[in-house]
Amino acid sequence: MIIFHIDVNSAYLSWQAVYELENGSSRDLRTLPAIIGGDQAKRHGIVLAKSIPAKKQGIITGESLMEARLKCPGLLVIPPNYHLFAQCSQAMYELLLDYSPQVQRYSVDECFLDYTASQRLFGDPEETAHTIRNRIKEELGFTVNIGISSNKLLAKMGGELQKPDQVHTLFPAEIMEKMWPLPVGDLFMVGRATRKKLRRLNIQTIGQLANSEPAFLRLHFKSYGTLLWQYANGIDDSMVRESNFPKQKGVGNSTTISFDVTDRKEALLVLLSLTEKVALRMRKKKAFGQVVAISIKSFRLERISHQRRLAHPCQSTRALYEVVESLFDEAWTGIPIRHLGLRISDLTDLPFEQLSLFDSYDRQKDAVLDATMDKLRKRYGEKILVRGCFPHSGIKSIQGGVAENDDYPIMTSLL
Repeated sequence: MIIFHIDVNSAYLSWQAVYELENGSSRDLRTLPAIIGGDQAKRHGIVLAKSIPAKKQGIITGESLMEARLKCPGLLVIPPNYHLFAQCSQAMYELLLDYSPQVQRYSVDECFLDYTASQRLFGDPEETAHTIRNRIKEELGFTVNIGISSNKLLAKMGGELQKPDQVHTLFPAEIMEKMWPLPVGDLFMVGRATRKKLRRLNIQTIGQLANSEPAFLRLHFKSYGTLLWQYANGIDDSMVRESNFPKQKGVGNSTTISFDVTDRKEALLVLLSLTEKVALRMRKKKAFGQVVAISIKSFRLERISHQRRLAHPCQSTRALYEVVESLFDEAWTGIPIRHLGLRISDLTDLPFEQLSLFDSYDRQKDAVLDATMDKLRKRYGEKILVRGCFPHSGIKSIQGGVAENDDYPIMTSLL
């Protein structure tokens, strides 16, 4: 078996940083002493995630906000946005499905992927892991660590060897060299209390635990002692289980523009780039949508929205954009635009399309074109194909990534 463990680096903080940057912020929380957690107004709570500069100030995950502020008086405290985090988690999960149907969400920021059958299609596991890591960084904006091994435990331990933005292997033959020298507290399932008890028994490293007598460990930890011994020796037979979560109600993306858009052509280019991304995501899900909605915001936060129900479900970039263009022309009053959004809802997996004598294009040819473009973008990255209207326009040809105002279900418990 070949198993990948994918873990987002400083997930909550990274996701918040990406969201702010995509929405016009000039600061990157990852480069500042910053944490996610607590309640800024009430001044209480705990640290859920920290930046590297905050870590250098001695701040640790799980400590109180008061303790963190004593260590770093100028600390930036950002309250958690769980709706955003669910969107980011979903975006990563969907990308991973490109490489295997067997993807398990272990937590909101961790997934296991069974690569065993996929190796014939994608080739060398390490090369594929680097491809996944780079795609997540380029398309979604955040970094991950990927561990590779023959079981879930070793893949997870491998991914922890060095951070951030790394790929590591930890196969059984590498355990003695890579895992056994580590402190016993680094082993999965060894918490603070267990670590203290093991140290009292003069077991300081994972290697010492692995070479302890199982009967001795059972004497002190009962059945848990057997599990500790197995994990220290890299033994794990758990399977990667497919995750079943409620279907999304819609697919959408939005973007904040760094300048006032007052030109129809520029606004439509932004909407086309959003349509490219949304349609790509829909086809990846094998979903067809029947309600198209756009939203327009001015720099004064004036908001205009418009939507239309289609005669039949659709996932074609061209067909969706024709509706988007029409909706924009109906809705826009000429106000300077700072934010544009697109959302497709009322999703179905039925590819029914009613033929029309008035279509301006061949639906079948259009579907083939979309599929070809999707295949090339999946293999070589989203920038491999750019429509002729985008070069020199100053507008990204395909945009929208991890955070949009979608009605995604919030993941409350994934462990």
